[in-house]
Amino acid sequence: MRAATTRVFFGLPVLLGCCLLMLSATAQNSNGPRLADGHPDFSGTWENGSGIDFVQPQQTGKSVCVFGCGGTPPPPETQGVVATPPGRPQYRPEFAARVADLAKRQVSEDPVLRCKAPGVPRIGPPDKIVQRPGEAVFLYDDVSGNFFRIVPTDGRPHIKDTEPSFLGDAVGHWEGDTLVVETVKFNTDTWLTDDGAFHTKDLRVVEKLRRTGADTLEWSATVYDPAVLSAPWQLAPRVERAAKLDMVEAAPCIEQSLSHMVDDTHHTNPR
Repeated sequence: MRAATTRVFFGLPVLLGCCLLMLSATAQNSNGPRLADGHPDFSGTWENGSGIDFVQPQQTGKSVCVFGCGGTPPPPETQGVVATPPGRPQYRPEFAARVADLAKRQVSEDPVLRCKAPGVPRIGPPDKIVQRPGEAVFLYDDVSGNFFRIVPTDGRPHIKDTEPSFLGDAVGHWEGDTLVVETVKFNTDTWLTDDGAFHTKDLRVVEKLRRTGADTLEWSATVYDPAVLSAPWQLAPRVERAAKLDMVEAAPCIEQSLSHMVDDTHHTNPR
């Protein structure tokens, strides 16, 4: 009896340990699959509501969909300078007039309307992610075409001798189950958003991606450019949902003009 009792109590901790491991594995996988290295796997096609919906036939002065495409009026002007609406980058006072001027001349000045890459964070969350241990590839289907970004997640630093580019040089690291992507080395041929929000060569953007469910992914971004911004600009988080359809090749980009826009067939502009 004593030996049998010993075996029963010896087996109980093992049984409890196995149960705890099973519960832990279930909790780990509750928000989606994981890679062999244990990190969340964000691979898949994601519906984020962006794309050609940016190009709306609505006109505010000489700008295209500057303050949102849901009928929102522009903010009031104060002494000839447009006040910064909520949710937009906050510029130092000496640059407010330049932003307002670019916004008024968006049709002629916006790089996206000239088929250039939107830049970051304007391009928004990725439409498709292909991920493996140590690397993630972000694919985009935007108004000016298809774009990609390769994000190493193996601990390597930024490339020192790379040339500035539209989408910059990105490196990623993990903070728990959140993928943090820091991007630098931008050229100055992009805007932060649709209303003349220019930036300098020292722009730095930090994006964060995390699963919020088996079929949902949250993307957020913070913009740092202290030479022109009075404070870091934190974008409102956006939630992507797993899409059933895959990406297709984008149509050829054509430079946009308000005179060619005849109807309001696109979705609300999320940017």
